[in-house]
Amino acid sequence: MGKALIIGAGGVASVCIHKCCQNPDVFEEICIASRTKSKCDALKEKLDGGKTKISTAQVNADNVDELIALINSFKPDVVINLALPYQDLTIMDACLATKVNYVDTANYEPLDTAKFEYSWQWAYRERFEKAGIIALLGSGFDPGVTGVFSAYAMKHQFDEINYIDILDCNAGDHGYPFATNFNPEINIREVSAKGSYIEDGKWVETEPMEIKRVYDFPEIGKKDMYLLHHEELESLALNIKGIKRIRFFMTFGQSYLTHLKCLENVGMTSIEPIDFEGKKIVPLQFLKAVLPDPASLGPRTVGKTNIGCIFIGKKDGKEKTYYLYNVCDHQECYKEVGSQAISYTTGVPAMIGAAMLLTGKWNKPGVHNIEEFDPDPFMDALNQFGLPWKESFNPDLVE
Repeated sequence: MGKALIIGAGGVASVCIHKCCQNPDVFEEICIASRTKSKCDALKEKLDGGKTKISTAQVNADNVDELIALINSFKPDVVINLALPYQDLTIMDACLATKVNYVDTANYEPLDTAKFEYSWQWAYRERFEKAGIIALLGSGFDPGVTGVFSAYAMKHQFDEINYIDILDCNAGDHGYPFATNFNPEINIREVSAKGSYIEDGKWVETEPMEIKRVYDFPEIGKKDMYLLHHEELESLALNIKGIKRIRFFMTFGQSYLTHLKCLENVGMTSIEPIDFEGKKIVPLQFLKAVLPDPASLGPRTVGKTNIGCIFIGKKDGKEKTYYLYNVCDHQECYKEVGSQAISYTTGVPAMIGAAMLLTGKWNKPGVHNIEEFDPDPFMDALNQFGLPWKESFNPDLVE
């Protein structure tokens, strides 16, 4: 069916590559490329021998010319960007130059500012449309599956959706006093930024961790969760009919919050460079270097995740509530692909999004967020490839 160039060799990339190899009728050939080729080679060695042909390459994803050369050499049908969010635009530039479809899991962030918005990537809309290629933005879980859930609810359950609460619960325990379940730099930037939500078409900003709620999550139980800013709020507010308010909540344990506050207080979460022994270093990047590698957490993480959306809207003139979610077990993920559930819940949808483009099930040139496409084939693939969804009518609501 097609060829995919996968840029990145971390935990999410590892899951995505495993899943591509489980779907060889669609992914006939993949090339794994990263700044550190040895990581790519290790993944190839682990998965070689199946129907999917695997090759590797070294590439600096900050360098558009290197990316173009690699794309021209491998000639993929789709580029799956699982590198850092700072590199989204260089990879999009390379895809434009070579007229190849693009998929990512997180919006572009400038390296020097913790800013989560789609404006930079949406600016490519006309150029991608003219080139006849697709940029599929946010094909992870949140953003990603949360957008597909919203489109599915809009298509099958509602005439209009007025309120969406996205709830992301990780009840996993890795045994460390402090560690992050995905890239520490991205994770801490996200959590330490000001919170925000959209109400009546306007952004409402909050202090970091200012708004706390307790929610009783199916298969997990009651957990503290906090309102954060998250990029899919911006696109869902535009693409889902009838939105009056949309919020995002994520769970955190007290130990994580205590450690994070201490690190903030001493300046270790700063992204402003400082002088240290004659060199410029970014404190957050140094902190990332001393924290456990998220890829190492798989064998020691136990428990489950629960990520989903609670919708309130109208159907046939009557108010209705609906909850769509997925529960994922850390140890089951590790047994299957050698990664914990945080990487799993992002890597599986990255593969599915790319498969939607390769099979032509989604075919609309331009730059699009995931909820702009027909959700049904994606929802079917979630059940097929390890992220089965569950639904509940009249769920508990968030205040």
